[in-house]
Amino acid sequence: MARKKIREYDSKRLLKQHFKRLSNSGYDLPIKSAQITESTDFNDLVEKEPWLSSQKLVVKPDMLFGKRGKSGLVGLNLDFAQVIAFVQERLGKEVEMGGCKGPVTTFIVEPFIPHNEEFYLNIVSERLGSSISFSECGGIEIEENWDKVKTIFVPTGSAFTSETCASLVATLPFEIKGEIKEFIKVIFTLFQDLDFTFLEMNPFTLVDGKPYPLDMRGELDDTASFKNFKKWGNIEFPMPFGRVMTPTESYIHGLDEKTSASLKFTVLNPKGHIWTMVAGGGASVIYADTVGDLGFASELGNYAEYSGAPNEEEVLQYARVVIDCATANPDGHKRALVIGGGIANFTDVGATFNGIIRALKEKESKLKAAQMHIYVRRGGPNYQRGLAKMRALGEDIGIPIEVYGPEATMTGICQQAIQYITAAA
Repeated sequence: MARKKIREYDSKRLLKQHFKRLSNSGYDLPIKSAQITESTDFNDLVEKEPWLSSQKLVVKPDMLFGKRGKSGLVGLNLDFAQVIAFVQERLGKEVEMGGCKGPVTTFIVEPFIPHNEEFYLNIVSERLGSSISFSECGGIEIEENWDKVKTIFVPTGSAFTSETCASLVATLPFEIKGEIKEFIKVIFTLFQDLDFTFLEMNPFTLVDGKPYPLDMRGELDDTASFKNFKKWGNIEFPMPFGRVMTPTESYIHGLDEKTSASLKFTVLNPKGHIWTMVAGGGASVIYADTVGDLGFASELGNYAEYSGAPNEEEVLQYARVVIDCATANPDGHKRALVIGGGIANFTDVGATFNGIIRALKEKESKLKAAQMHIYVRRGGPNYQRGLAKMRALGEDIGIPIEVYGPEATMTGICQQAIQYITAAA
């Protein structure tokens, strides 16, 4: 499971589109929302969403961060002209939230809903089931009122019935208890049907006696996109707030989108002295964690993962980028490149190593200027042939390459890389 955050606009879009289908009552949630970005034409938007010009509105950033109200980033009870002014004053401006800085690029606009009641609902997917939390004291003070939050756990495969839900709503007034109970049941059904991993409404309120979400957060399991692409529609998985792709990361992201394999690359510290190029999603995390566990997280230059049997040309393009970043701006200090992995099931190690070897040959002068020492550990189909080529490469280009097969521990080369960069010159 890969939990990916989505914008509030998309969370509410999915809720509106699928609530009626999953509800026994056939009730259609009257959710209205519009999205504003730097490319939005306000005249076109109001033509598409005519309610914008006839109702009082709420506008707020839709950037995957919370506490917008407490940070003065929510405009309430505005007309559309005031919404435009609110957005134009803040669009593209840098803000700091939770220690992260970044520009505000996306807003959500909705009808202003006067209300007295604020409820809290949260559903989280866990290893053995889902936890559901509810409180009749929702809103911006939910953390101060956390003792009033009730939580139940629904094991995987178990039915979520009215009886299961009863303890969550036990203290609600009789006249609204049934309505909110049914709402929670439908939301849980939707949560499972659309492969949400996290869903939070804080708060939702009652409009004409029916639940209505005011603020909403959602995360989807993006590995389920193959079966949900029609239900999800044009879904976006934005970068976390404050995180902007570098040109090299964008290039790898483009390669990843064009292949059936997986190619991932994130720069952690461009001045780091330990760089990785690891085969396998799980192995790549283990290698990065090992460097951190050994006390050298600050020296880790990147996170990198290639898997799913990429072809030689794809590996070549990928390796070029990793090596260029790893050798950039030599500073007189030793550097290490860890080319690791577990024991492959079906990836031809010899074939993927051909792409890496071609890249290493191309970048020989850069590797020498950066005082790079290379450590290799790999197993799997044709690994002996791949490792032999790596050993021969070291002799051919005059760069130290230490090569190990599955007889060596998977992360032992991390310790060796650390010893190399910390050894006296």
